[in-house]
Amino acid sequence: MSEKESDMMGIPGKNGWRSDDRVANWQKLAYGLFIHWGIYSKIGGVWDNQPVVEGYSEQIQMWQGISKEDYLRVAKQFSAEKFDPQVICQLAKDAGMKYIVFTTKHHDGFCMFDTKTTNYNIAEATPFGKDALSLLADECQKQGLKLGLYYSLVDWDQGHEFDKDNGNSIPASLEVIIKEQLKELLSNYGSIVELWFDMGAPTLDQSNALVSLVHEYQPEIMINSRVWNNAGDFRTLSDNEIPTEDIDTVWQTPASINHSTWGYRSWQQRDAFSIKLNMLIQDLVKVRAKGGNYLLNIGPRGDGSIVEYEEDILRAIGAWIKRHPGIINGNVPTKFPVQSWGHVMAGKNELYLYLTGKFAGGTITLPWLASPVLEITEDNTSQELKWERNSNDLIIYVPKQFQESIVPVLNVKLREEVRIIPDNVIAPQEGIWTISPDNVSFAHSYCDEGNYTSMKLSTVKLTAFLAAEYEQEVSIEFQGTANLEYQYHIQLGEQVKIVTGRELLGGMVGNFTVPAFEIVPLSITLADPVYSDQDLGVEVEQIVVGM
Repeated sequence: MSEKESDMMGIPGKNGWRSDDRVANWQKLAYGLFIHWGIYSKIGGVWDNQPVVEGYSEQIQMWQGISKEDYLRVAKQFSAEKFDPQVICQLAKDAGMKYIVFTTKHHDGFCMFDTKTTNYNIAEATPFGKDALSLLADECQKQGLKLGLYYSLVDWDQGHEFDKDNGNSIPASLEVIIKEQLKELLSNYGSIVELWFDMGAPTLDQSNALVSLVHEYQPEIMINSRVWNNAGDFRTLSDNEIPTEDIDTVWQTPASINHSTWGYRSWQQRDAFSIKLNMLIQDLVKVRAKGGNYLLNIGPRGDGSIVEYEEDILRAIGAWIKRHPGIINGNVPTKFPVQSWGHVMAGKNELYLYLTGKFAGGTITLPWLASPVLEITEDNTSQELKWERNSNDLIIYVPKQFQESIVPVLNVKLREEVRIIPDNVIAPQEGIWTISPDNVSFAHSYCDEGNYTSMKLSTVKLTAFLAAEYEQEVSIEFQGTANLEYQYHIQLGEQVKIVTGRELLGGMVGNFTVPAFEIVPLSITLADPVYSDQDLGVEVEQIVVGM
């Protein structure tokens, strides 16, 4: 076995946590349990003895046109005798999860906590007669789990009309009630790690006011983007969405075990256990390797019991995580692209290769790797694998059968922290680098215009890599389009210039120094974005770096 070390050292290959401790602490939670439980759970997706096949079952009141009187009659039967927060929290821990997000109020407006704003709540309108959220909050505290709260901005009880897009505006009367309920939620249940708003169409002023209120009561809390108008702390993707693009923001994928519903559905047809388990572990890996948090939902029955299939799935995921704990405990995303065979994460002087895809010929290849390799094993085993280097390609000979039967993981031990040499590094021609759009990588996020249906992909960063042969002074000429009034942050290596879009398009931007014998990243971002997901507003025709 031999290694040929690259002529150049390469660049750091990790994507670490955000520098803000509040944000980084939330990112490190990694994996949580979403719980959709309410009066709709008692209905279980059936009305007038017929399965309701349209829409999510937690929204059955809208899809079936159920009156408040009929809905309240169901509440009168909501005894929830099998609701057991101790069992729920222990299951979350067994599944490897670190926090729970509980539906305090869904679109039906029925509060699953004791509130002074309405008697339409679990403590007053059901035979259960207790504050379910308080019981869960106490148990989370006992078992060392963080608690997050789901809160719908849509409220059918307070006058919102049924809207299949759930894009209702927030009248002043409801805004008052929302704020009072949020004050209760943020004052009465201890430390809250996450406020998960949902749906509605608030104005920009309303979104900003909600964010200010929440942070006033709980300064360390993280607020999701469904407070809308790009006002939150992290971006919640669409239901069950796993992005194909590189996402350069703080984000989360909300996922349901059965994609057709979040609330309990008694007639739900379920996939074969092994197929579902493999799919969910793959999804967990994909989200974590791309830098997101994964929030996986269960929908307990109306009596509070957990569906056995969902419980077994969570325990099986937890067993896999116990064998490969790095996925949620310390491993970070990398700059390696997604491979046909799977995904890459990094520890300290280690890489973890998650085999979620297909490979042929008994080998897999990891490109771009500049760091020297010491040893490769199947994770959680002593089984060493053969490997070889071809320049920056690491070629690994994989066994016909792994000891891990679900998603195998390979552990690549390195001599040092991971460094990479991307394949789109641009070499100079007579001291000039000419960068075409094909040589530029783009990082994205999502932005919105005040409601769920307006979410769209945005571009927040562009990057190119220059191979420097010797030290020289250079300037940058950007050819393309840009917003003339924006401020742009141009970074070459460690050097930064702030220019307007007009200056960016107006000629050479400099001076920069290119160091000798290094790969130097060139990046463009917004210097002072209105919000973190704001689109750059640029199109690249060509970037020329030179004298």
